[in-house]
Amino acid sequence: MNGKLLIIGAGGVASAEFAKCCQNSKVFKEIMLASRTKEKCDALAAKWADKTDAKLFTEQVDADNTAELIALIERFKPDVVLNLALPYQDLTIMDACLATKTHYVDTANYEPLDTAKFEYKWQWDYHDRYKEAGITALLGSGFDPGVTGVFCAYAMKHYFDEIHYIDILDCNGGDHGYPFATNFNPEINIREVSANGRYWENGKWIETAPMEIKREYDFEEVGKKDMYLLYHEELESLAKNIKGLKRIRFFMTFGQSYLTHLQCLENVGMTSIKPIEYEGKQIVPIQFLKAVLPDPASLGPRTKGKTNIGCIMQGVKDGKPLNYYVYNICDHEECYKEVGTQAISYTTGVPAMIGAMLIMQGWGLNSGEAGTAAAGSPAGVFNTEDFDPDPFMDALNKWGLPWKECFEPVLVE
Repeated sequence: MNGKLLIIGAGGVASAEFAKCCQNSKVFKEIMLASRTKEKCDALAAKWADKTDAKLFTEQVDADNTAELIALIERFKPDVVLNLALPYQDLTIMDACLATKTHYVDTANYEPLDTAKFEYKWQWDYHDRYKEAGITALLGSGFDPGVTGVFCAYAMKHYFDEIHYIDILDCNGGDHGYPFATNFNPEINIREVSANGRYWENGKWIETAPMEIKREYDFEEVGKKDMYLLYHEELESLAKNIKGLKRIRFFMTFGQSYLTHLQCLENVGMTSIKPIEYEGKQIVPIQFLKAVLPDPASLGPRTKGKTNIGCIMQGVKDGKPLNYYVYNICDHEECYKEVGTQAISYTTGVPAMIGAMLIMQGWGLNSGEAGTAAAGSPAGVFNTEDFDPDPFMDALNKWGLPWKECFEPVLVE
């Protein structure tokens, strides 16, 4: 491969990921940043141009337009396309990669614009076509999903014969000072947390009301936080891929101010995704709300505190019970000093860079099927836990997200 990467999207995650790719110029020799708003791309390129040996390019592109994407890919001829656009645009970008036989990486699974529902089936359906084309799609290479899948695969490879229970805990102990703001795209964030919760147990999905299940947990370097059960996409892939699994849940922390504001907005219809007519125009309330809320990219200089994200696992090894917790702690202020974003963007952007790097280098599957730098990773559509976790775990330590492990964790009841 030639070390050419095309990044689509120029939001907060892309800002962090682009910075890390610039730091990793031995792998990423040429980087193009493309977005609907080229000015954002130009600003990022100007910021890092004198801090990297990589050649930087920018372009305007409509990620909803497959023909535009195909034309851009054919002009730049990247080895890998990294999709950091909106989840609604995953399929148009996957179609463009398929048409041009280019490897694909993203951080969040597809969801339709008009339905608050996200699942992997739409993207998994591309597997045979990607395999026939000889290209790889790596889905969900952020932190959660992404690193959480790698954590589980690492535990399975090194410590367990079977993993029976997994609890994924996502704690953001940061404070940005606003009464209400979201740490990533408000539209995506609010759709996610206001949806019904779900968890997988004994071979079936169990649905809960939004925020119905609450637990308190004492997070290292953050303290005690209330956390709530949500549905998150990696539950779907891990329930399918982890041997012996009996239950998997996902919990995320929220402060009371956030929940109170969110409930008020829901009560007055501002989180609705159904268009309404206003002064002769069709508007979507949640999209209007996004426009008036603080831009997540602006939170970096204001945010203090830390995140703590990881997986608690229970299972067996050699017939004996084993508990294991693997996690990362990330400091908002340190992230801002390094790349100009808060930790939420950083913890997604770094794994996105790592995923693109490993696909470019020929990342091998857990099954033992190897990849090569010349041909890329094995062809098809995969999640992070499908691959050998060790190179990813090593890269996390090298590129800014060092992980810790504990064999006597406090369990979630």
